[in-house]
Amino acid sequence: MVTLDLKIESMKTKQYRADKVNVITLGCSKNLVDSEQLITQLQGNDYDVAHDSDRKANIIIVNTCGFIDLAKQESIDTILHYAKKKSKGKIDKLYVTGCLSQRYKDQLEEEIPEVDAFFGTMELPNILSKLEADYKHDLVGERWISTPPHYAYLKISEGCNRTCSFCAIPLMRGKHISQPIEALVEQAKALAKKGVKEIMLIAQELTYYGLDLYKKRALPELLEALNAVDGIEWIRLHYAYPSKFPLETLDAIANLPKVCKYLDIPLQHASDNVLKSMKRQITNEETIELIKTIREKVPGIAIRTTFLVGSPGETEADFEFLKAFVQEQKFDRLGVFQYSHEESTSAYELEDDVPEEVKEERAAELMAIQEPISLEINESKVGKTMKVLIDRKEGDFYYGRTEFDSPEVDNEVLIDAEKYYVRIGDFANILIESASEFDLIGKPV
Repeated sequence: MVTLDLKIESMKTKQYRADKVNVITLGCSKNLVDSEQLITQLQGNDYDVAHDSDRKANIIIVNTCGFIDLAKQESIDTILHYAKKKSKGKIDKLYVTGCLSQRYKDQLEEEIPEVDAFFGTMELPNILSKLEADYKHDLVGERWISTPPHYAYLKISEGCNRTCSFCAIPLMRGKHISQPIEALVEQAKALAKKGVKEIMLIAQELTYYGLDLYKKRALPELLEALNAVDGIEWIRLHYAYPSKFPLETLDAIANLPKVCKYLDIPLQHASDNVLKSMKRQITNEETIELIKTIREKVPGIAIRTTFLVGSPGETEADFEFLKAFVQEQKFDRLGVFQYSHEESTSAYELEDDVPEEVKEERAAELMAIQEPISLEINESKVGKTMKVLIDRKEGDFYYGRTEFDSPEVDNEVLIDAEKYYVRIGDFANILIESASEFDLIGKPV
């Protein structure tokens, strides 16, 4: 836990203000969905509520992340920022929820007494009760969305039953709980009525979906049901676990027209030594076979993955093995995290023996290997016409994405706004004219 060292100024006299709520969201898309559901309930109780807004509000709710050190520090800094505002009388109430609050509630209560209440990750009714708001069951399935109106995240389950040695998510989110297919279909229909055209399925562990409810992995059945929802045109899969990957999911990706040929499958490492230490329940040989199968069953699929460098015991030889693996497999999209020594995880019992500067060097080196791979893949698309969803206009360009790219983390397609017009939120056929390592440039045809 990060040590807190901030003196809060003495309380000033407050003036009465009509209640206005601002919900601040930190961390991943799963947190974002939680905030959207909270805002929906508050709006249903006639609260004037905004999200990540600069406007004045007298009630602040911070939805925190507790995943790694950098995320925890950002959450703490944000809480302290608003604690200081409260001490100056600029806000009336400060509430904290989310993963950091779930994990460190007792310590946070002691160190930041300016916060009026801390809540865990599954305590939405308790937050509402604190605000004298009712949990409205008729709003379940309805959701205010903070993303651009043409895409939204759909959380299909909560929690995780995996035991990866480095990961604290099960400590904060609990065991895996799937949402029923019927409920998810209703949510997708409600989103489609709002104009959402793309839904991104998210979970701590996507491929585990359904085991608790249906006693089998039911992701293919869910995809088939969502594929039938009118108005939804793209369905994207995030955070699939490689061990015991349900291969029938690949048939759904290949055969269902609305399911994007895209798979986010965090592999974390390639060395058997490190995979075993991470408790990933898969070997390098099995990983290679899985990637081969994915590409054979879904030709042209874009595979996004992430790797974790600097975990306890990762030797130079392990890292060299990972580098060679990345060079050989040529992933379409790749992200790198540096290991964070998280208390209460099984890896915390091991020595954090890779120096921070080495972790940074390894992360940079891995991304440097990926750059020419990304350029080669992007250059192969020059001269092709691709279906692009237009996300926004910024400066002199429109920005969109192909089915092979997810918002914020992947490539974008740039279209010169001074020469061409495309409508935000619509699909357009774009001829790719040039490419860089992480972007495509094209024109409508």
